[in-house]
Amino acid sequence: MDQRSSLKVGAVFPHLEIGADPGAVRAWAQAVEEAGFDHVVAFDHVLGAGTASRPGWYGYTSEHLFHEVFVLFGYLAGITRTLELATGVLVLPQRQTALVAKQAAEVDVLSGGRLRLGVGVGWNKVEYDALGTDFHDRGARSAEQVRLLRELWAKPTVTFDGRWHRVDDAGILPRPVRGRIPVWFGGNAEPVLRRAGELGDGWLPQRAPDETARAMVARVRSYALQSGRDPADLGFEARLVLAHVPESKWPDFVAGWRDLGATHLCLSTMGMGLATADEHARMLRSTLRELRSVARE
Repeated sequence: MDQRSSLKVGAVFPHLEIGADPGAVRAWAQAVEEAGFDHVVAFDHVLGAGTASRPGWYGYTSEHLFHEVFVLFGYLAGITRTLELATGVLVLPQRQTALVAKQAAEVDVLSGGRLRLGVGVGWNKVEYDALGTDFHDRGARSAEQVRLLRELWAKPTVTFDGRWHRVDDAGILPRPVRGRIPVWFGGNAEPVLRRAGELGDGWLPQRAPDETARAMVARVRSYALQSGRDPADLGFEARLVLAHVPESKWPDFVAGWRDLGATHLCLSTMGMGLATADEHARMLRSTLRELRSVARE
């Protein structure tokens, strides 16, 4: 069956390479919006591990700059008009659920309903320990967190008694513009595919559009069907890291995910040796022009 559809195309915020100048952040975001991108995707890390005491450490470190996503999106909400703001992903289990509900609702209100919350469980135990949260139950806990988030967004007050959370007749204001915020799950492990199908509004895969990806998409849809949900309601967002795929293969990557039924695609320019926010924006603009016809077929 032909699963092709038109893709919404987003730009990955170049955390590691854009620096801390708010003017550069503003210029990049406005250039991306003017270029015609549909959304911006931002990553989440609160703390980076020091490597002096951790020989052989693999992954992000204290030398990597990450803008805090909710503060960043509050800023972007005020300087853009059309861009959807998507986390890809917020490490949900290392954050307090009620506070996430409040922060996300605030961004959604200030942006006029433009927030999409991608969530994941992360990998950095150092970060979990420093934030005072349990690294080992993070997967199951994230499912309960999503259920509580949705109740807090939808109702004036909530009474919730779960395994990890208790709320006694309390609520948040403001609440989201639509009474809800889309929640997408990121990650490739089987429990993530199940959560995406059973609970999510979408899934954020991070792989090439190969036969393994096709099978994973099918399993997400199957989990949705088993839960009494319509698989057609689920979104799928692929990520094309331009530095990791030969330029001649970029159209094939986009077409492959489009044919698998992806609804969204984001482009990452990090790792290409670009020195400034303007260079990142120019690369995104030229790549969007190159790939637009493939994405929109």
